[in-house]
Parts: sequence; structure tokens; C-alpha cells
Amino acid sequence: MKKILALLMTVAMIGSLTACGGNADTQNSAENTESNQEAADDTAAEAPDTENETASESDETYVVGICQLVQHDALDAATQGFMDALTEALGDKVTFDVQNAQGDSNTCSTIINSFVSNSDVDLILANATPALQAAVAGTNEIPILGTSVTEYGVALEIDGFDGTVGGNVSGTSDLAPLDGQADMLQELFPDAKTVGLLYCSAEANSQYQVDTIKTFLEEKGYSCEYYAFSDSNDITTIVTNAANTVDVIYVPTDNTAASNAELINNVCIPAGVPVVAGEEGICAGCGVATLSISYYDLGVATGKMAVKILAEGADISTMPIEYAPNFTKKYQAANCEALNITVPEGYEAIVMEEEAE
Repeated sequence: MKKILALLMTVAMIGSLTACGGNADTQNSAENTESNQEAADDTAAEAPDTENETASESDETYVVGICQLVQHDALDAATQGFMDALTEALGDKVTFDVQNAQGDSNTCSTIINSFVSNSDVDLILANATPALQAAVAGTNEIPILGTSVTEYGVALEIDGFDGTVGGNVSGTSDLAPLDGQADMLQELFPDAKTVGLLYCSAEANSQYQVDTIKTFLEEKGYSCEYYAFSDSNDITTIVTNAANTVDVIYVPTDNTAASNAELINNVCIPAGVPVVAGEEGICAGCGVATLSISYYDLGVATGKMAVKILAEGADISTMPIEYAPNFTKKYQAANCEALNITVPEGYEAIVMEEEAE
């Protein structure tokens, strides 16, 4: 009996040891599996999701709303340059909603509000000062780039403007050197005594330009007089008054004047009074000479800024206003011939639309 009991106890002890060994192996195996899974999870978390990133990049599209104040050569060229630069960089990933306010500031506000209510618009191009003012009033979230705007501090009433607007606004300026334009006027008309400053009083940047160039011209000995029209309805009367009084007329980069350049020309040429213009489009319509920028190139520069914002994540609030790098002396051959003006060397003839065709 004692032998049988001893045998049973031995078998029980062996079974117990076997069970303990099996539990330890199972636990070790589970721990190893869990550790390996955690390592795999960490590796997966650290590794970039290349497939998802690539798909995201390839699927990224942009909608740009363009509000242009009025249709004329300078603004049209700026819009085209902007669109060409974006299309070259982004291809069919970018689409444009182009709206023209037909010279009405209130319509600019309507256009901007439609962009703001459309949640798909990623950036707004405001082409000309009233369009910029409407855009700034309409949104402080959607990035806004201005172009064909002469002086942002004046347009947005920023005291002590330092070159960077901040917030959601930046852009490009079409300001040509006004002292250089005064020099050009003196070069062409050294014997003139009086200069009429013709501009639209509703355009703040026009007022800024005529005020500034008046100082430069008076330093050269000219007598200057303001001839301001409020809109296209009274422009004929104002131009006629100026042409009957002054020796030379100066027209700044003024959108209302640009839209009515032919009307100005029809008064000034018969009166024998030359017009020096602030930009090429106005000069082509009614002027004899200009020191001007390329508005197409200005639009391209604005488009490159848009690419940085949309595709590269640039912070618009830190982007300073950019200026045209080059200015060219140009003359309008037909008007110079009609007024018997001999153009000095160093001037480039403006290519008129009929010549280009």
C-alpha cells in the first residue's frame, strides 16, 4: 500500500511540473508576440504614408476668384499674366472664376460677397483699388492678392504703411517712379509753363499720384492745376476746360481715364495739347509718352505669389507688397506725329492693337 501511494504522489508531482512549464512557455510566447506587435505598430507610425500623401497631392485642386474693376488693356494684361503664371505652375489643378465689375465699385462688393459665400474659393485676386477695398471689407479669412494697385497704404488707409499689409492681404503695385515721369515730361516739353493734372476724384490712388507729381513738377518750375472729374459723365467738360488752359496734361494710372482714353484723345488732339500718361494703356489711347511698367509682367509676379500661398503654404501675412522691377519710356507714334513732337532717343514705340493684328 505504501508503494502504491508513493507511486501516485510521484505521478502527481510530475504532472504539476509539466503544467507549470507549459504556463510559463505560453506566457513568454504571448509576451513576445505583444512586444513584436508594438514594435511593428511603432514602425508603421513612424513610416510616412507615401501612398496617401501622393494621392492627396495629386488630388489637390484650387479655385481662384478674380474680381477686376473694369475692362481695359492694363487690367486685362494683369489678369492674363496672373492666370498664365498659376496655370504654368499648377496646370489643371487650378480653375478661375473671373468677374468684371464694369467700373462699378458696388458691383465689386457683390462679386466679392459671392466669392466669400462660395466655400470652394481658395484665394481672391483683386484687380485695381476698388476691387481690393471691396475684398478687404468682404473677408478677413480668404487670402487676397491685389494687383494694379498703386499705393496700398493709401488704398487701405494704413497709417505709417511699411510695405507689408498683414492679415490676409498682400499683392503687387503698379506705381511707376513719379519723379521719373516728371523728368520725362520736362525732357519732352522744357518750354511748357502749365501742366494740368487730370484724374478721377473718386480714385484715392489717383489723388495720391497727382499730389506727388505736382511737387516734383513745381520743383522744376511748372505751374500745376488740378482737373478732377467724378466719373465718366463729366469727363468731357473737365478735359475741355483743361485743354483750353494748360500747355501739357498729365494723367496718372487712373481706371476711369483709361476707360475713357478715346474721349480724352478726341478733345486733346484737336486742341493741340499733349498728354503724358502714367501707364502704357492710357498713353496708347490718348497720350504721347509714358514711363510705364508691363502689366502682364505685374500679373505674372502676382501669380507667382499665389503659387507660394496655395501650393507651398506661404504665410500671406508676412509677404511684402512687390513692385515692378523695370520701367520703360514709350511713345505713341500717331499722336506725336499729329502734334509735331520729336521724340528723343531711348523711347520705345507703343505697338498699337491694329499693328499687332
